[in-house]
Amino acid sequence: MRKTLLIAAALYATGVLAADDVKPEAVPAPMPNPPPLTTLKQPDLTKLQAALNGEKPDSVVPSVIPGLFEVVLGGQVLYVSEDGRFVLQGDILDLGSRANLTENRRGELRGKAIEAVSEKDMVVFAPEGPAKYTVTVFTDIDCGYCRKMHSQMAAYNKEGIKIRYLLFPREGLGSESFNKAVSVLCADNRQEAMTKAKRGEAIETRSCDNPVQAQYELGQKIGVRGTPSMILEDGEMLPGYVPPTQLAQMLASSKNKVPQAASQP
Repeated sequence: MRKTLLIAAALYATGVLAADDVKPEAVPAPMPNPPPLTTLKQPDLTKLQAALNGEKPDSVVPSVIPGLFEVVLGGQVLYVSEDGRFVLQGDILDLGSRANLTENRRGELRGKAIEAVSEKDMVVFAPEGPAKYTVTVFTDIDCGYCRKMHSQMAAYNKEGIKIRYLLFPREGLGSESFNKAVSVLCADNRQEAMTKAKRGEAIETRSCDNPVQAQYELGQKIGVRGTPSMILEDGEMLPGYVPPTQLAQMLASSKNKVPQAASQP
């Protein structure tokens, strides 16, 4: 910034001095073009893209480790060496703060991906009063623990937890569970249809323009491997079933958690 101000002052002074030697009507000379901005160093991605059949990463930025670059690809985090020869798939742990930097990054990516989904494309069960917490759950109609969780929906809501369902039929596209998910999202009353389907009751077969495939692919992208999978507001993922009271305690603890680095003397 100081260098920029000195250059600007010098140019201004030069212009003032030059004005004494030219006629008032003379057109001032155009300012020179600014030098190009310095670009961040990037790794050689030739080998990586060849291994990925030409697929391009979503982003490539320097990691906290010199010479190693973070590569975000379809919601997953990889690390590549500057020469592009080595790729690491694993977590970087900061022993100073005891933070899992890679998982924190995954959480950030999951959070952004979930934020991009409108609630109008979900099946939402909210408390009667203001919600204390919002949990987005990838669910399968026929999954046993998904059904157990849904049977306790009133208890989750009583704890102030809003549950937002995204559909993740584990058997894949075109399966019976997929078709049930479509019927739920196309129903006039999604909440009622979801509850009936979770009880194993027959629901009306419906079809419409629906986001089930997009939600299934989103789950795969951000690392969902089973159901239920809960995504918290900060992007943290809890795989599996968590009872209402325990989940409320976890959410309260997470909300009130003080960063470890700040608590150190």
